[in-house]
Amino acid sequence: MAKSLFPRAWVKKSFFFQARISFVRVKYLFLTWLTVLVGSWVLYLQYTAYTELCRGHECKNAICDKYRRGIIDGSACASLCDKETLYLGRCLSTLTNNQVYTGGWGEQSGIIRCNLGKVVHYELGEEPEPRREALMFDKPTRGTSVEKFKEMVFNHLKFKLGEHTNLATLVSQILSVADGNKDGRVSLQEARSMWALLQMDEVLLGLLLQDRGHTPRLLGFCGDLYMTERVPYGPLYGFSLPWPLVSWVPGGLQRTMDQWFTPSWPHKVKISMGLLELVEDVFHGTYGSFLICDFAAAHFGYTDRHELRLTDARVLVPEDEFRRNVRVLKCESDADCVYGADCRTSCDPLERRCREEPVQPNLAKACGALKDYLLRGAPPGMREELERQLYACMALRGHAGQMNMEHSLILNNLKALLWRQISHTKDS
Repeated sequence: MAKSLFPRAWVKKSFFFQARISFVRVKYLFLTWLTVLVGSWVLYLQYTAYTELCRGHECKNAICDKYRRGIIDGSACASLCDKETLYLGRCLSTLTNNQVYTGGWGEQSGIIRCNLGKVVHYELGEEPEPRREALMFDKPTRGTSVEKFKEMVFNHLKFKLGEHTNLATLVSQILSVADGNKDGRVSLQEARSMWALLQMDEVLLGLLLQDRGHTPRLLGFCGDLYMTERVPYGPLYGFSLPWPLVSWVPGGLQRTMDQWFTPSWPHKVKISMGLLELVEDVFHGTYGSFLICDFAAAHFGYTDRHELRLTDARVLVPEDEFRRNVRVLKCESDADCVYGADCRTSCDPLERRCREEPVQPNLAKACGALKDYLLRGAPPGMREELERQLYACMALRGHAGQMNMEHSLILNNLKALLWRQISHTKDS
């Protein structure tokens, strides 16, 4: 009797074993199917977001259509539309109407930017309206003389930058850039392209600073599409997550990862010196004072020689423009008086209006951005002094008495301290 029980027990055990294997197979098959489904859905969402965000072909078609119809012209038009030696590469856009791409033009590599204007979405079944002619290329009008165009540019600069004795020199510099084919004259089509570019603050302010080496050089333009030098390393910390991952990585972890990918300390010093020189040049500079309203690392990069470049000039605001904009802001508290990302003023409780004077100057915010960047890896012998000077710099206030003298003293002391660390190296 005992012998007959063994096969039965074995069969029963075998049955359960096979059933368990079948269950595990079904489980893993289900998990595999679920993974493929979710992965496909994520890829689909990323693809649709990419196609919605990246519309370089629309930009090129719109610009080349206007070029061929004789509305606009510029130094890059023939290469973009006829010879096709200027091409759009990888999409870097973060806004639908502001198209940004890597690009190539012969042996030069750069960044190409193009504004699409307002992007209109249509429901399924609706007929889209015919694309309206962009109004940005309606000035100057036919028959406008070069002298009249100079006057237009001069008045525009005066409104943007304020009254300065050397605006006429800047006008001549802009007209030289506008002459795309270098034939000694600015055609109506070239004037329209340059006028459209001047309406974009990042182009105008970039032109102001490129002679000092603070911004990438303008390589060419066609209408409001333009190409600048490519800054090989950016952001400031040398690491940038791919855009699909940015929203998934916590901010604290991203800041830690930023520090992992910084250059060597002497190279960080040279980059920091470039930022301090930028701050110095926009503080009571040739064309007035400017505020830097966002010191995020993403807006700065550096070259192979570790020279700093401001890669997004939109963070610069002329002081006159800043005052015009904040004086009309109503407020209940200081928290209501913020312009851009971090240009703050205080609230006047009696008038319930924002005051015009910024709370922090550029230098204080620059030192705040450089604190962790410079202190990490600093030589032990100078770390304490560097930390003391950085904190003194961060304590600067825009409304403090004799701020100009204090500003200059702190800036010079900090630059001297850093310069001593690299003056004997090849980075100097």
